[in-house]
Amino acid sequence: MLLIAAALLTASMHSLGVVEAPGAPAAHSVSVVAASAVVPGADSVPRPVMTGVQVTVEDVAAAHGRTFLDDLAALGRSDLADAGRDPRVVATAQDDPPTAAEVDTWWTGLDDDERRTLVTFAPSVVGNLEGVPYAVRDRANRAVLAAGLADDAAGAARTAMLGQVRDSLVHAVGAPARSLITLDTRGSGRAAIAIGDLDTAADVTVVVPGMFFTVTGQMTDFTNTANDLYSEQATLAGVAAPGSGSGVAVVAWMGYRTPDLSNILSLGLAKTGATRLEHTVGGLREIRDGDQPRLNIVAHSYGSTAALMALSSGRMSADTLTVLGSPGSDVPTSADLAVSAGQVFVGDAHSDPIAGSGYFGTDPGSSSFGSTLLDLAGGADAADAGDVFRRPIGHNDYLKPGTASLHDVALIAVGRGDLVREQVRRGEGGDDGLPQASPDMYLVRPQDLQPRD
Repeated sequence: MLLIAAALLTASMHSLGVVEAPGAPAAHSVSVVAASAVVPGADSVPRPVMTGVQVTVEDVAAAHGRTFLDDLAALGRSDLADAGRDPRVVATAQDDPPTAAEVDTWWTGLDDDERRTLVTFAPSVVGNLEGVPYAVRDRANRAVLAAGLADDAAGAARTAMLGQVRDSLVHAVGAPARSLITLDTRGSGRAAIAIGDLDTAADVTVVVPGMFFTVTGQMTDFTNTANDLYSEQATLAGVAAPGSGSGVAVVAWMGYRTPDLSNILSLGLAKTGATRLEHTVGGLREIRDGDQPRLNIVAHSYGSTAALMALSSGRMSADTLTVLGSPGSDVPTSADLAVSAGQVFVGDAHSDPIAGSGYFGTDPGSSSFGSTLLDLAGGADAADAGDVFRRPIGHNDYLKPGTASLHDVALIAVGRGDLVREQVRRGEGGDDGLPQASPDMYLVRPQDLQPRD
């Protein structure tokens, strides 16, 4: 076991506190204030009118579901600002939130002034509610980010974490915009950055990282990796399968706390990550109601364990799932996943000590699972056979530019998993384990043709 833990640490170090809110809603008492008003055209006869419900920050802190939302909107500006800083309120929004459908209905029912007030005085809450429009969440989370960076009292660790998020949002001129759709500044932090337009993209890909990933340590590199996948997908527009909308979007989803040495052998964080991933996908489904994109999950290492759990929960579905360097999960077969038939893909790189280990349960690349294995064997010398893509080596090489794995993941994400090279389909009978030739169709960028170390 220690050898496996050491391998996990060695493989992931250079790679690519959950607070549980109270489970039961608490009732709160309210009072309706009556005031006299003059009714126009009624001979100035005053009548009582309802001016609203008196709600306190304590009420909001104890509430859940739709009550939480309604109480939040009922607060005056001063109390709303206090609620936005209250750790109990933030914990509910982040860890035990209302459903995306509840949030969407609530947000739609507010007027413009109420929405502006909520974003201005409680951005840490609004910015992380699935079901609030992504542009609004980006604006709210950027406000939290700016305030945190300007806070002289913030500690060095928090400042470093926020600095990584700030740097992750920088993009080159002409490159797709980046949106900050999740920002949790508690503890080691959580963040999610979308590249492209989540409201219109025909193909949306969520990239889930593995162990030892932290916002402070890897957020910028992780977002740039998501950008590489975006660029690879964009080159494949000419062969993309028909879909709703246009274009692509990729989410660098550092939306859960990943394991470190203190909890490397535990599945607890994967379970929490699965729940958070379900919320994220639920929010996208709600926002794109009636215009669903092709949704792809790409999960690396321990992130694949979390993704497999989420897709077997009955609360989340995807069009494709690609797992890279997976240590396995408790899901026995691909039939247990809410993924389109034949659209579960597994990448096992040469010299990856984690892939195929089955450490956390069934190996998704095993013959009984029913997945499609990507042909990634051969190492760096594969180019000697005339291959313009090099094969990934080790645990951390899967999504690097110029690799066959990045290209194959991009093909899958635009609905053309049928074009991945020499795919091996397992668990479906026939010549199990034998390569199957696919059409030799590859759209490459100029930089893919350059020698790489």
